[in-house]
Amino acid sequence: MSTLGLAAHDSMTMLRRTLKHAIRYPSVSLGSAMTPILMMLLFVYAFGDSIGAGMGGGRRAYLEYLTPGVIVMGVAAGAMSTSIAICADMTDGIINRFRTMNITRSSFMTGHVVGSVIQTMVSVVLVVAVALALGFRSAASPLQWLAAAGLLAAIAFAVTWFSAALGLISKTVESASNKPLLIQFLPFLGSAFVPAGSMAPGLRWFAEYQPFTPMTEALRGLLSGSAIGDNGWVSLAWCAGIAATGCVWSRALFNRTAKR
Repeated sequence: MSTLGLAAHDSMTMLRRTLKHAIRYPSVSLGSAMTPILMMLLFVYAFGDSIGAGMGGGRRAYLEYLTPGVIVMGVAAGAMSTSIAICADMTDGIINRFRTMNITRSSFMTGHVVGSVIQTMVSVVLVVAVALALGFRSAASPLQWLAAAGLLAAIAFAVTWFSAALGLISKTVESASNKPLLIQFLPFLGSAFVPAGSMAPGLRWFAEYQPFTPMTEALRGLLSGSAIGDNGWVSLAWCAGIAATGCVWSRALFNRTAKR
């Protein structure tokens, strides 16, 4: 078997390990889905009428606006489970066991990242199901739904690689659960819950130029069946940059740790 074939085989083994852990201990994965779902229920039923009226509609109109932002928030929330899982492996001694086995070194990170992306996409399905139950309706075509799924997978891939690095620099599982909080709540400071144009000048500038605003606007356009303008390629550029940074950083950290 070639080197590439061995790496793929070992990565699949690590992927199965990650998914089995997720099934046996679902609390962290479900927590990633519950956070955006609870935020959706809170904002729709507690603030939906007033915010929707301010936007020229009502609760139903605000649900249509809010749902894409909550979905993106759900993807960002998946960063916590990745960071926790990797930190747990690094501190529980399993890495020492892997060092004694004839496995490809890169398979450990690959299995965690791919497994976390799968878990995140499952959480997204749950968030979308709740939104549909609340009355959300999309005018997107099948092609636009496919593009939306691809965009969410790209965001999940980028965020997961970055959160993997956060897990590697954490000394304890507790600190690993705290470090991704900024990623998880960064959509709050974008256009997920209210339009960026309605914010104070300083906050509006930050909201317009942070990565989750174009991602949210691109998803909102796809789900509403409207044009997304420059938000599509800007979102993909952010995803590529974040993924590259997280991948290089996390691999450097893991390689340095593995040599100890």
